[in-house]
Amino acid sequence: MSTGTLAGPPPKTAIDPGPPKRFTIDGTPELEHWLERLCLQAADAVRGVVPPTLVKGLLLGGGYGRGEGGVLRTNEGDRAYNDLEFYVLLDTPSFASERQYQPRLHHCGEQLTALAGLDVEFKACSVSRLRRSAPSMFYYDLVMGHRCVIGDDSLLQGCEHHRNARLIPISEATRLLMNRCSGLLFARERLARSSFEREDADFLGRNIAKAELALGDAVLTVHGQYHWSCLDRNRRLNTLVEDVPWLQQVQQAHHRGLAFKLHPVRASSSRQQLWEQWKHTADLALAVWLWLESRRLGKIFRTPEQYAMFPANRCPEVPLARSLYVSLRTGQWNSLLRYPRDRVLGALPLLLWCWTDPPHSPLVQKIQRHLSTDQTDFSGLVAAYKQLWAVVN
Repeated sequence: MSTGTLAGPPPKTAIDPGPPKRFTIDGTPELEHWLERLCLQAADAVRGVVPPTLVKGLLLGGGYGRGEGGVLRTNEGDRAYNDLEFYVLLDTPSFASERQYQPRLHHCGEQLTALAGLDVEFKACSVSRLRRSAPSMFYYDLVMGHRCVIGDDSLLQGCEHHRNARLIPISEATRLLMNRCSGLLFARERLARSSFEREDADFLGRNIAKAELALGDAVLTVHGQYHWSCLDRNRRLNTLVEDVPWLQQVQQAHHRGLAFKLHPVRASSSRQQLWEQWKHTADLALAVWLWLESRRLGKIFRTPEQYAMFPANRCPEVPLARSLYVSLRTGQWNSLLRYPRDRVLGALPLLLWCWTDPPHSPLVQKIQRHLSTDQTDFSGLVAAYKQLWAVVN
């Protein structure tokens, strides 16, 4: 990506006035200006596909919205690295309206992605839904750390419950680890391929770093110490006291993940070196996973197999009506009363930590039951897993 790819004069739309705010901690003025212009382009794109009377606001979330976006140092200057996540706040109480405009917004994202050279996403959300939604890590991060591109922070009146990190439920720590460990699983699948390209190496490096950061973030969430700023999370983690043998390793991993988040690098390690880094991170993730889930579900899990065979519902926090709706919508007829994430949580440990080559038949059968698939090889099972995971991540 080049900062010169956004051609033409700046659009006429202006970001609503407010105190200056950076997108990155230490990116060059050129990078900051490039990101600002991209925000202006995003605002014009939204106003072109959604009636202006419906658009109450446009928030840039993620690292760049919080002023902690990644800066990729290159010979041509600083470049953006992370995805840009825009949230379109709509003045409508109807979920149907969100779904109506989401395809148009998705198309806008594809156009800006091609223009900018990095992923740009738009997500529709009604202001009323934001205000009535239960506390979560996602809403906390968005409300506490964002950049207003359209509108101002008065839009967030009524969202005070999203400003208290102590209200984030422990299930959000599980969801975070589920997603980052899924990234490790997808990385393992790439390692298992016969060919291994530079793009695969970058994928490995990026997902290892994300997992390293998430391990400490999950621990902080359990203790009610999560913070929207990754810098503050790192400081809090370094002073945390917890009687577990792996805490120091998690603190060191968080430091590495933080360094990558703020200043990502293109992976130059060999396949073998990346495998060793992956293995170390996956082993540490298993220790944190079993600790977290033992606390959350009130049962001691000593092995990933024991966790995967847990007969009770692994998502008790999801209302029955929600479980029924998502199960019916996604065709999960064999377990209507359980949220599909329960099956993802059952399959993930078996694929990530228990898979052997060649695999044991009982293991394959257990994974197949969780995923409702007849796939037998690792790549096929991971593909089936990814399809279900995409519904509930």
